[in-house]
Amino acid sequence: MKVLALASYPVEAAATRYRLEQFVGPLAERGIALTIHPFLDAKLFDRLYRQGGLVRKAIGLLKAAVLRLSDVLASRKADVLLVQREAMLLGPPLIEWLIARVLKRPLVLDLDDATYVSYTSPTYGSVGTALKWIGKTDSLIKWAAIVVCGNGSIAAYASSKGARTRIIPTVVDTDVFRPAPLLNDAPVVLGWIGTHSTFPYLETIFPVLRELAGKYSFHLKVVGAGKDKISIPGVEVENLPWKLEREVRDFQSIDIGLYPIDPDLYAGKWAMGKSGFKAIQYMAVGVPYVATPVGASAEIGESGTTHFFATTNEEWHRALETLLNDNERRRKMGVAGRLHVVEHYELQAQADKLAEALRQAAAKQE
Repeated sequence: MKVLALASYPVEAAATRYRLEQFVGPLAERGIALTIHPFLDAKLFDRLYRQGGLVRKAIGLLKAAVLRLSDVLASRKADVLLVQREAMLLGPPLIEWLIARVLKRPLVLDLDDATYVSYTSPTYGSVGTALKWIGKTDSLIKWAAIVVCGNGSIAAYASSKGARTRIIPTVVDTDVFRPAPLLNDAPVVLGWIGTHSTFPYLETIFPVLRELAGKYSFHLKVVGAGKDKISIPGVEVENLPWKLEREVRDFQSIDIGLYPIDPDLYAGKWAMGKSGFKAIQYMAVGVPYVATPVGASAEIGESGTTHFFATTNEEWHRALETLLNDNERRRKMGVAGRLHVVEHYELQAQADKLAEALRQAAAKQE
């Protein structure tokens, strides 16, 4: 069976890398050939969320849109169309409509974020919101034979629109994401790895980190914030751009993972759709973490065994203080987290689910 996957972003984006790219091999073993065509190339993706260069970005987006039309012809050789979020970042779902409604190819929609919730882009503001085409995701849900959802919240929304849903969490290959040897003589590293859009979540606990720095010695590692400079009084901050080739090593270098989510940002419902993927990455490399119990993060792991939950600043302070004070507890929670991921979020099991969904979509068209 041949499947054409259309993704908004190149493999440098986690959604494409972990919702599509890592399944190419496992699906091939199950008799399914998955071909991925991203809307953005790596260069345009790298500069899209940086300040400046609007004319160059606009030309790049226009070129990408024209090239995307060729995928309509390519879809004629496919048995199933798999769309990761949306075929194009801007405008109406024209490509999906042509392939699914005109050419009658069965559509499987993959949603790992609440893209049906409108939010204001931290880079482009209200202009970006206007260009996103409100209601696109609802149309795609309506046209889809099956909607593959990253968590229960997204599945509930898609089901309310009449869709057949399958929940497939975002996972990692645990043969790649593995614990690294501990460096006992190194300073404790508190770490956060994310994107420019999720960095405001981390900023909400800066007051807690500032207070803790007055009593404890630790190093804060921030990766992917999209900021030239990050400053917290009294805290030694290592601020790095995200790099694909360094991703696993960055997670392995952390002693305590940070996973704050502010449900008041981005209209609240956006946070409820988050897949909790960072928790799985932390656990896979044996790192205990502290998380806000919002969306899927509230359902992943075992609180008190693999991680701590914290909502208020006082709870964040208490949880982080416990981990900073107790090396042995950090070690045991890290081991428990690793075992939990291997048992509950194994890649091959998720590949079975995806293969079944694709086959069911193809069968429905026959």
